[in-house]
Amino acid sequence: MKERVRILDGNTFLVSDRVGDIEPSVDFPTGMFSFDTRFLSTWLLKLDGQRLHELSLDDTESYQTRFFLVPGEPTHYLDAKASVIRERSIGGSLDEQLSVFNHTRAEVGFTVRIEMGADFADLFEIKDLQHKKGRVTAIPGVNELRLAYQRETFRREAMISSTAPAEVDERGMTFRIRVGPQSEWNTRLRVVPVIRSSRGQDFRAVLPIAGLRDVEAIRSEQRKFVERAPKLGCDCGPLAGAYRRSLDDLSALRYESISLGVRLVAAGLPWFMTLFGRDSIFTSLQVLPFLPELVPPTITLLAGLQGTRLDDFRDEEPGKILHELRYGETSGFEEQPHSPYYGAADSTPLFVILLDEYERWTGDDQLVRRLETSVRAALAWIDSYGDLLGTGYVWYHSRNPGTGLENQCWKDSWDGIPYRDGRLPGFPRATCELQGYAYDAKLRGARLARTFFDDPEYADRLEREAAELKARFNRDFWVADGGYYALALDADGAQVDGLSSNLGHLLWSGIVDESRAPQVAEHLLSPELFSGWGIRTLATGQARYNPIGYHVGTVWPFDNSFIAWGLWRYGFRSEAGRLAEAVLSASRHFGGRLPEAFAGYPRELTDYPVEYPTACSPQAWSAGTPLLLLRVMLGLQPQGEHLIIDPAVPEGMGRIELLDIPGRWGRVDALGRSRSPRDPDRGH
Repeated sequence: MKERVRILDGNTFLVSDRVGDIEPSVDFPTGMFSFDTRFLSTWLLKLDGQRLHELSLDDTESYQTRFFLVPGEPTHYLDAKASVIRERSIGGSLDEQLSVFNHTRAEVGFTVRIEMGADFADLFEIKDLQHKKGRVTAIPGVNELRLAYQRETFRREAMISSTAPAEVDERGMTFRIRVGPQSEWNTRLRVVPVIRSSRGQDFRAVLPIAGLRDVEAIRSEQRKFVERAPKLGCDCGPLAGAYRRSLDDLSALRYESISLGVRLVAAGLPWFMTLFGRDSIFTSLQVLPFLPELVPPTITLLAGLQGTRLDDFRDEEPGKILHELRYGETSGFEEQPHSPYYGAADSTPLFVILLDEYERWTGDDQLVRRLETSVRAALAWIDSYGDLLGTGYVWYHSRNPGTGLENQCWKDSWDGIPYRDGRLPGFPRATCELQGYAYDAKLRGARLARTFFDDPEYADRLEREAAELKARFNRDFWVADGGYYALALDADGAQVDGLSSNLGHLLWSGIVDESRAPQVAEHLLSPELFSGWGIRTLATGQARYNPIGYHVGTVWPFDNSFIAWGLWRYGFRSEAGRLAEAVLSASRHFGGRLPEAFAGYPRELTDYPVEYPTACSPQAWSAGTPLLLLRVMLGLQPQGEHLIIDPAVPEGMGRIELLDIPGRWGRVDALGRSRSPRDPDRGH
């Protein structure tokens, strides 16, 4: 796949090739997108009928890119008579400053042509090759072109304008220009995406919601965002680079809800620029010690959209937390169930975990009290609709066999839950980490009930149920001949005995029996699971293992950050540090930006982490990974009104200093230093 260039700012993002062109593609979604609709599917620049070629590319900022281009083939670059610069930014709209340079000593005439088009495809249509059912129209005007789409009350528009005079037709704009000797010609092109809502046929523009912003406004906002985070000083270059890149990406991924007007963090570009239950909660847990203000909008919106009824099409159930919220055409006409869709069995217990962890850090008891009803409903879901078979475990089986997700855990690809021999179990399924999340949610729910809901009887019941679940889990999920926990139980209660990274989530939840934790940690850091760059989703030796299989052998940075947290929880500090070092070392090969996933090849085989071909980048929970690893290495843990700091920095990483860590204690500093191998008894 040809390398793509991506820029984004909140609601709007653009994906192009390395010269800035956009062409319709089914293998990867190029174009300009906003709220799940592609507002530009064609944007091709030609100079005197020729496509342009790359000299250089500046894409250091997430919201702007500069392309330095020349006409002709690469062999003709020497002493080019003309060149072109495209300076592009995203700020609610696409702004492109187009400059044509004449490098000769005589005036030269050029014909500049930009092919423009919009298919207004829904993201699901791009992925599934569906066809539009509405009508696309193109309306030329004076130096502007309006591209419009309407299907009943669903209406979207792309308003394209130029500051320079242009010949406008239904397929683009042509500029016939003369440029003086050693001079330049410029125009500024703007593409504004417009969503129109309607009452009857009275359409009203409601987008761009956040308004049109210039580069300076975006830069200022991102600078303030980064400045609010704790200041990192360290001797480890990969850590410093990954931390700053993560903050930049988290800032860029924030978007404004189309209906509620609150700022949220989108899950990832290009497929997941929206609110997700699971992804948003995991990201919130990662960033909580650094940017706690990101959490309340997310958890409040999740509570507001909590399931209230039985809806088979959307997999909705009372008390259930959503999986995914979409705004596109296929959701609006119920061709996809994502308005919102509830097909996740883990987002509901994770919701309770996040709220408790948020209060432990911030002391925000008012939010906890406001969400009491939502917490009770979520905990009730675990024991009712979550326990499909009445066995005391959380199971999943989609109510919607047509468009619902088969696997409703984080490894949600079709083959993500295999037996050791490669077979796939039937439904329902009870994956191991779901039981860990339910256990943790019950204990945390008990604390909330006792401390804030004034309901000690409810708290006692939740603690009793958690203890029973832990004992039952350690009996039924333990694979005796392998010394690890099964990936899942099948509908007959038999073990789905795949060896997977899910073991680390069990440590994080606390459901692992103390006596078995050493075996679990040993498996996680074994050559079968640990590649040297991180822990694989599925171990080598399993029948379905594939180092470039989405959930059956790749390494997921987010997954590894929670595994490190789990190792830390059970006292395996050096193992957690070894994992942190591996993932941070991998980040250096991705320019500091950890992708959604990368290949599970052994480190000694490749010497660098191999890219997964269609990984989202940036992705929120990958951007949150360096932050959570920092928490683990510094041993940060809230305890009442205080922050416990108990660092265990990996050998060779040197000094780590994190200043102004926010929380209920105000702001505090943390310092850790790796132990010298020549002085093993030296303190941290």
